[in-house]
Amino acid sequence: MELTVGAGTSLSMLATLSEAYKVQQLQKNPLSAHQGLYQITLGNAQSLLLDDKIGNFMPNKEADFVVINMGGTELLERRMTHTKSLEEQLFVLMMMGDDRVIEQTVIAGVNRYKKSVTV
Repeated sequence: MELTVGAGTSLSMLATLSEAYKVQQLQKNPLSAHQGLYQITLGNAQSLLLDDKIGNFMPNKEADFVVINMGGTELLERRMTHTKSLEEQLFVLMMMGDDRVIEQTVIAGVNRYKKSVTV
């Protein structure tokens, strides 16, 4: 089985977003957390001409989404306790989030992945 990554270096949108932030910083073109998360949701849908079907939670759109645990790792949880705004929380998620924060994936309204509970 062969996987192809269309843009970026990872299948994780959060990892790709973190790399995009770093590149933008080097080019002196800052990327806010809100703008970054827009780009990996509705922005991607618009670029694929699918924004009438996916990209946000507006009525009559397909239910494709992930449920994210903002404290999905011990380090992320510790860092989140020091945030004071939604922008800061989204920035921490953008920089430190990875596949471990994904709790559930729903595609076309059907649960396709649910993290198993470990004790």
